[in-house]
Amino acid sequence: QVQLVESGGGLVQAGGSLRLSCAASGRTFSSYGMGWFRQAPGKEREFVATISWSAATYYADSVKGRFTISRDDAKNTVYLQMNSLTAEDTAVYYCAARSRRGISSRLYEYEYWGQGTQVTVSS
Repeated sequence: QVQLVESGGGLVQAGGSLRLSCAASGRTFSSYGMGWFRQAPGKEREFVATISWSAATYYADSVKGRFTISRDDAKNTVYLQMNSLTAEDTAVYYCAARSRRGISSRLYEYEYWGQGTQVTVSS
């Protein structure tokens, strides 16, 4: 069982930056593929970024070049650095873990989810 706790959300002006953190429990964190997803009001949850156990990464086109996903296995933590934020990035951001090591943009391939952290970008 893996428990995920996100932090770092908040209110930021357009053009600003935030760094989200996701702390994971469990001894096998380093073998998990991790992902960030987001859900805006009235919209379905969508993929943002994913990182494999070997730190391979993949991003949604909408955030490519602005967001960076990384992981620190010594701290059992995955991060999402978000730069050049726009109002369209406003959403609840969720961290997710999958017991397979590779990357995935598919929600159904993630077994564990955090509670989410709100990111609001004012224009």
